[in-house]
Amino acid sequence: MTEVLLVASSRPQFGVLADSVRKFNAQGAHVYLGATFHLDAEAVTEDVAALELAGRHQLPRNLNHRSQALRRRAQASSRSVRVWMQAQRDSWLRDRARRADVLVALDANAVYTVWRLSEYNRDAAARFGLAPALKAVETLQAQENRPARRASVLPPLNVVARDVRRSVDGLPTALVRTATARPVMRSGIGARLWRTAITAPGMPVKVRAATSRYVAEGMQWAGRTSGAALALTEAASKISDLALKAELLDEAVMQEIKKGSSPRDPGKAVAAQLSYADAEFADGRLETAAEALNRALFLGFHRVLHIDQLSSPLAKDAADYVAPLYRSKAMQAVSRPRGRRVPASPAPAGRPLRLLVTTSANDNFLHLIREHLGNHRGVELRYLDLAESKHLKRISWAAKRMLVDRLSDGTSDYQEEVERLMRPHLDWADTVFLEWAAGPAGMLTTIDPGDTRVIVRLHSYEAFTRWPHLTDFSRVDDLVFVAPHVRDLTTSLVPMLRGEQAPRFHVLDNAMDLSGFNRPKPAEARFNLGLIGISQVAKDPKWAVDVLERVRKHDERYRLILVGGDMDPKTSRATREYLREFEKELAPLEESGAVVRLGPTDDVPSKLVDIGTILSSSVREGCHVGVMEGAASGAVPVVRDWPFYAGKPNSARTLYPEGWVVGSPEEAAERILKTTATEEAWRSAGEGATEHALTVWDWPVVRKHFEELFLGDS
Repeated sequence: MTEVLLVASSRPQFGVLADSVRKFNAQGAHVYLGATFHLDAEAVTEDVAALELAGRHQLPRNLNHRSQALRRRAQASSRSVRVWMQAQRDSWLRDRARRADVLVALDANAVYTVWRLSEYNRDAAARFGLAPALKAVETLQAQENRPARRASVLPPLNVVARDVRRSVDGLPTALVRTATARPVMRSGIGARLWRTAITAPGMPVKVRAATSRYVAEGMQWAGRTSGAALALTEAASKISDLALKAELLDEAVMQEIKKGSSPRDPGKAVAAQLSYADAEFADGRLETAAEALNRALFLGFHRVLHIDQLSSPLAKDAADYVAPLYRSKAMQAVSRPRGRRVPASPAPAGRPLRLLVTTSANDNFLHLIREHLGNHRGVELRYLDLAESKHLKRISWAAKRMLVDRLSDGTSDYQEEVERLMRPHLDWADTVFLEWAAGPAGMLTTIDPGDTRVIVRLHSYEAFTRWPHLTDFSRVDDLVFVAPHVRDLTTSLVPMLRGEQAPRFHVLDNAMDLSGFNRPKPAEARFNLGLIGISQVAKDPKWAVDVLERVRKHDERYRLILVGGDMDPKTSRATREYLREFEKELAPLEESGAVVRLGPTDDVPSKLVDIGTILSSSVREGCHVGVMEGAASGAVPVVRDWPFYAGKPNSARTLYPEGWVVGSPEEAAERILKTTATEEAWRSAGEGATEHALTVWDWPVVRKHFEELFLGDS
């Protein structure tokens, strides 16, 4: 016989309850009801009598019989906890709970009591609501051969009382937080009960939101990150207020992001922010619309989703990923091309080209360009680092202000500030070359550049951020990519780049002086694998370790040399977790001498002298500079078919010569063993790599392409 104990703190809907009790009875269950509402009140006497219960019991309705100190604690507690404080000493309740197969909370304020009872009778199924309880009974009845369950033994009253006092004494005084005490969330039953409770019908919106936040807080404390996110998501599903719904879904996503995990469904949070942005935009509230839209972009392009993981939602179908974003009316307003009043003027014929080269802090790939064009007789060059001016730095990354400007039809305060700070530079320059299609590109394109030509270079990182979506590319004349696959990804993400006012596209290799890398290698370098740069999760150095272990099964002379600084664990939780696993794999290999870490260096050519095979273990790259430098040094390139781009029209296989790219660690090990089988074979393969690098990627070759870009036929 299955026993069901119902616990109620307030009057239930008796018609629904009576129907459910009949269903329980039909399944052969005995149903008992313990209630703190007045069972013998005249208003409910007939309804209670009509219930086909095996037993009912009036639980204590107050704490008048208890100590004054306990009553004071009860006043500082929520009703949910007070119900338990009233009922926990009741002998009938204790006896029925000891025997019950299913414990059921009929209302939210009974959840805490049912959870406490379930802690003492762990064999019982604890449920909130009649439908889940009926399902639990069905499941039990289906288990025909289940062993007879011994009645649980509840601990002595003094033990229970002491446990409750400790729990209550440790609870905060805030009403809702008291009801969702952190210890509750340690229990799977308690967590499920409270997660279900926050979706109960009829709960006031503010109470539902506050309760879900405290449930999430308790679950986080108990290590239940996914449960915390789910609690907020489920509460949001019952809320129609667009602003509050967006807030809760935002918090749900951030619960997981802060723990370094990819959220299970960031699309809901993004969609909620977009809905809120559209509503505010339609009502003319541009500030709040911009704030919501900025948050949608921030969540949709958070680095934990795309950069600090081994994959990204963009890998599957980038156009499909951004489609909801561009269905937003607010986003459509932001992305409408404003164009320019006059076209850019051609390079001047009678004087040097006035070229403004600008970036914000990161000039890693500009040195050769600046040096060469700064000394070119046909160029007058100025350099502007926006990060060196606090005013320019501030406006360069002001995403929300950019969005307000895009949403407005007239001139904004932000646009006026950009005009005041950037117009002198634009008036001087014939051409602006902006490095990185990030915040400064969005900033610069809020104003009409006049007849100044604007060239922007996009590497790879920017495509995984919100910034290209904040850039008005109708005010950019030329967009430079470092590789065809980066061009393909970016154009699939940004509709403006597929429109009539899109800029001209160019694919130019990075400026690299590779001649100094070609140095003689000692014979023992043949057995040294090298990886240049391990500072990001996307470099996936664990793949290189896998390859190393495979080749060492054939010959233990093979080693892996790591060049470059380590990942920064402060970047994100996801980075920290990857780094922890990587260090664990690396420890025994370092100890045995199979792995050597050289750390960061300013002299990569000298380190490559001892490397015979250069690896690219990355899951994605723009153009992998380390591989190009390694190839120039005479190391044999072994390039992973970067999973993010593998199988697409352009990928690592179309960027590098045939034979360099491998599809798996097994293929990588096979290529290494084959090309290093003899010193002669290894040196021959290295010479071929050097020849390709110096004839395709070296600065004297690439320099001509940059001159053509800036100067044309002049």
